[in-house]
Amino acid sequence: MAGWSVGRAGAATAEKAGGHAPASAAEDTGPPGAGSSVRQNAAPLLLCAALLLALALSVLLAIGLGPAAVPPGETARLLWAAVTGGSVSADTGPTYQIVWEIRTPRVLLAAFVGAGLSAVGVAMQSMVRNALADPYVLGVSSGAGVGAVSVSLVGGLAGLGIYAMSAGAFVGALAAALLVYAASVARGGGLAPLRLVLTGVSLSFALQAVMGVLIYFAPNSEATATLLYWTMGGFGAASWGTLPLVAAVVVLGCALLHRWSRSMDVMALGDETAASLGVHPDRQRQRLLLLAGLVTGVMVAASGAISFVGLVMPHVVRLVVGASHRRVLLVAPLAGAVLMVWVDLLARTVVAPRELPLGVITALVGVPVFMVLMRRRAYVFGGR
Repeated sequence: MAGWSVGRAGAATAEKAGGHAPASAAEDTGPPGAGSSVRQNAAPLLLCAALLLALALSVLLAIGLGPAAVPPGETARLLWAAVTGGSVSADTGPTYQIVWEIRTPRVLLAAFVGAGLSAVGVAMQSMVRNALADPYVLGVSSGAGVGAVSVSLVGGLAGLGIYAMSAGAFVGALAAALLVYAASVARGGGLAPLRLVLTGVSLSFALQAVMGVLIYFAPNSEATATLLYWTMGGFGAASWGTLPLVAAVVVLGCALLHRWSRSMDVMALGDETAASLGVHPDRQRQRLLLLAGLVTGVMVAASGAISFVGLVMPHVVRLVVGASHRRVLLVAPLAGAVLMVWVDLLARTVVAPRELPLGVITALVGVPVFMVLMRRRAYVFGGR
């Protein structure tokens, strides 16, 4: 079940160390000495620096590319003028509007959602010790979708303005998470990871059916088409009004997950070993579930349902940096951000002026990648 757990050798090492669990199997099997530790810590940092550079270039190119293409130099100049309050000539006014008002919030939202999906995927897989877990498998995304669609159709929470759908999505995600949690508690009071997965899958199908019924009873065909497109994912509604909330929640979620990375490493050793090392596994799962509900709810409200990013990206990153959650949670959000920026660019350019739903592209890319990973690196999924 624990596809990337550190195993018995890691547990023995943790106990000999007096209750301090190793970060990963890769760290335990490396040669002793400060030089090895420095090299192990430097590699993820170098990779993060490379990904940050790639993300900056990707954002710049994605803002300039589209039906109305803008050269990178002109894009950078207009962005600098917008950030510093510089003047823009009347001739470049329309281009400025396209770059700053339309594309920039959209590209930045794509980056934050990609980062959030990757981080939440890591959290979910750690929570249930199952390599096939992500917010969609556990029903959290479906709950967020039901909440957002309900608010959109009924018109509730109108007092929250542009944040009404985010609030509805969060309530739906949290309700789904609590329902999964309540149904997964064993008789002894503990949480069974396998039961969490099975309950989440069942609830996900049920909530998708509920969402389908709500969309079916939409007041008109235009509303139905809009909601159907939204359920497949897209950043067409991105604006400077919705971006700050998503950015704040994703950054906070990534920071908390990184803070809990050591506990997540210990949980990979199994519940009994984790408890003996001072980590309460059920309490940690509760925190992860609540945080996943918050982050997923806000992202689903802003972008709709986007599949496979939270499932595949953690595996790809683990192949590069190892199993340590501290490393994975450093690299995975950046890698997910770069991926989502290019996926969004492909969605709005491949059949321009129409847009492809993001969920279609991520599924078409994610399924083959997932199958290749499963065949070539079976240890990631629990076997060798």
